[in-house]
Amino acid sequence: MTKRAQLANLLDDLQTELDQQGLWEQQPPAPAAFDSSTPFFADTMAFSQWLQWVFIGRFRAILDADHPLPGQCDVSPMAEEALKGMEQDVSEIIDLLKRFDEHF
Repeated sequence: MTKRAQLANLLDDLQTELDQQGLWEQQPPAPAAFDSSTPFFADTMAFSQWLQWVFIGRFRAILDADHPLPGQCDVSPMAEEALKGMEQDVSEIIDLLKRFDEHF
């Protein structure tokens, strides 16, 4: 399996896990939430929203258009920090993001 196929599968698994944990939303945040210049849009949306509407969306676009992949991806440390203390069991989300990071 190619690296791109593995990344696409991890994105699918991440989407499924977000949905199973009740963190997958049907409606996007307000358009102004996407105007953030703060890392992970931390000032305008929850981390789980950023994963859904920015991270997954952008990586799917990169993969679908066969654009070059970034040189690195280190999102799992932020996930560990941003998701701690949540009611949901987010361990699988963090694990999937660690596996995603390892491809870079």
